[in-house]
Amino acid sequence: MLWALLSAAAVRSQDKADWPVWGGGPENTHYSKLSQINHSNVKKLAMAWTFDTGEQGGLQTNPIIIGNVLYGITPTQKIFALDAATGKLLWKFDSGIKGTQPDRGLAYWSSGKDKRILAGVMNFLYALDAASGKPIPGFGQDGRIDLRQDLGRDPEKQSIALTSPGVVYKDLIIVGGRNPETLPAPPGDVRAYDVRSGKLRWSFHTIPHDGEFGHETWPADAWKTSGAANNWAGMAVDPQRGIVFVPTGSAAFDFYGADRVGDDLFANSLIALNAETGEKIWYFQGVKHDIWDRDFPSAPALVTIKRDAKDVEAVAQATKQGFVYLFERATGKPLFPIEYRKYPASTIPGEVAASEQPLPTKPAPYARQLLTEDMLTNRTPEAHVWAVDQFQKSRSAGQFVPFSVGKDTVIFPGFDGGAEWGGPAIDPETATIYINSNEMAWMAALAENTDSSGPKATYMSQCSVCHGDKMTGSPPAIPSLIGVGGRLAPDQITATIKNGKGRMPGFPNISGEQLIALVDFLTNVERKELGSVGPELLGMKYRFSGYRRFLDPEGYPAIAPPWGTLNAINLNTGKYLWKINLGEYPELAAQGMKNTGSENYGGPIVTAGGLVFIGATNFDKKFRAFDKSSGELLWETTLPFAGNATPSTYEVDGRQFVVIAAGGGKDPKSPSGGVYVSFALPKQ
Repeated sequence: MLWALLSAAAVRSQDKADWPVWGGGPENTHYSKLSQINHSNVKKLAMAWTFDTGEQGGLQTNPIIIGNVLYGITPTQKIFALDAATGKLLWKFDSGIKGTQPDRGLAYWSSGKDKRILAGVMNFLYALDAASGKPIPGFGQDGRIDLRQDLGRDPEKQSIALTSPGVVYKDLIIVGGRNPETLPAPPGDVRAYDVRSGKLRWSFHTIPHDGEFGHETWPADAWKTSGAANNWAGMAVDPQRGIVFVPTGSAAFDFYGADRVGDDLFANSLIALNAETGEKIWYFQGVKHDIWDRDFPSAPALVTIKRDAKDVEAVAQATKQGFVYLFERATGKPLFPIEYRKYPASTIPGEVAASEQPLPTKPAPYARQLLTEDMLTNRTPEAHVWAVDQFQKSRSAGQFVPFSVGKDTVIFPGFDGGAEWGGPAIDPETATIYINSNEMAWMAALAENTDSSGPKATYMSQCSVCHGDKMTGSPPAIPSLIGVGGRLAPDQITATIKNGKGRMPGFPNISGEQLIALVDFLTNVERKELGSVGPELLGMKYRFSGYRRFLDPEGYPAIAPPWGTLNAINLNTGKYLWKINLGEYPELAAQGMKNTGSENYGGPIVTAGGLVFIGATNFDKKFRAFDKSSGELLWETTLPFAGNATPSTYEVDGRQFVVIAAGGGKDPKSPSGGVYVSFALPKQ
């Protein structure tokens, strides 16, 4: 039966009945030509089917649909196929590896009767037969390749996970990967593998080797010890030009760069590569010598805009800071002017911050750029007094202000954006880009390292960057480790350190007696011993004191709304069509504080039916449809768990469906799950 369902895939892809690629298509526009569901009838949209994976942990997956078959991923990274009309399970593949990292999608390739699903499970890339779900023996070793290989370093000591799917170009699967944000970390090489054999065809070194372009922007031999500068957010492909567009993140260590003095090309860059060979065509570095974790957070999107009544093929890149950069696709020429502005020097010994950073003059930022005292919360008088006190103890001076030792610096928008991994949608009819944005303030500082050995030193160098000096974390995404020994057994803690979980990468470099000592420290240490102490790592004297959202004592944002928005920007002109608050806290809404916006993860899609669909909101669990021209809310429903994923839309037997993966996991007050929910108009 499954072969029959797949047989029409090529034809269906041509008429856009399918959603055959993560992001809707290789151009990553999140757009569908389907229009059966539209302004006039969207209010009638109702649940068509659900598929419960039976697992907890949350979902970020944008499922793909080919030939009436939906392919998705469970929270523990089992791959499955469903009848896209009914949600009936057709097959499920269990690698035997319990996935603990986010998995945002799958890739598909076909040639004649050879049809393959290319799936990331932790550090492995599998090729599965699309009809049966069985690994294809001729691909790599027993149907998989190990992405820890081919990096020029000891594979057993590397941590990499394919959290965003690779992209397909002809007979290549091109991948990045998620790397640790502390040292040691593997380099962020972009790699292309033969989709039939699994053999490596090319690599692009984002930390340039000797003699390669950009090598002079790093210290000599930095490529042997530095890490990351990786593509974790996904890519877009121009199939006609044969160009793959690759956004990258910051180099490790994220917040102190004494070991990587220089601009650090190709970290924090949008790179256009020849998809056939991996050769650089052009690049743009969005943040020089990043010490703020300002990764490019999502795959770019390809769009055709109008300039002087002529079509210009462009690529749009969103950022955590709240900017949209727009470039001519073939040359990298900016389509809105970019200004290089001066910023203050770092006061931290050994650190050399870049003297200037590039900012686009258009469009205007979709997130506020500077937190001032008059923007603090007035939710209650007590919360306001508390927020003012905390704010006055910190430094708030906008973007690209280097951290200090011991004094908090406000990061606004926060470390999670602005834009995040969900990415934007683009309406090709109007060249309008739709971007959902977080508007949260975070605070952070550096601390001096003093100790250089022992389990406390290991914790400070490898764990405190996220969980903080005091082990308090930043729940729910970064849990507190206080009392972890009472919640988890030592073997569970050991497995999490080795393999990672959720936002946490694995740390294979911690092993043997060092690992045993760290687990003992986490389970038995007296918390009062934790303070501003830690190791020297590769000669570095300073560490990050931990991620901290600026939340009031009751856990709500300590700034005034909006706390999350959805934005529509005309890329022909750079002007906003509309901007609305996205999401709310149900308990605050019940008290009359409605439409505040909230943190949101997962992106929108836009359709020829004139609709923008988006879940994303953390706390209200809503899935919404908006008028793409005005931002008017036309329909909403409540999901079983928050839909922190980008939806997909497709057609089966003349009936249009919209599906979203709902797993929650970001609200500490609510349980997580793993349910796919599909909606359609009632059958006539």
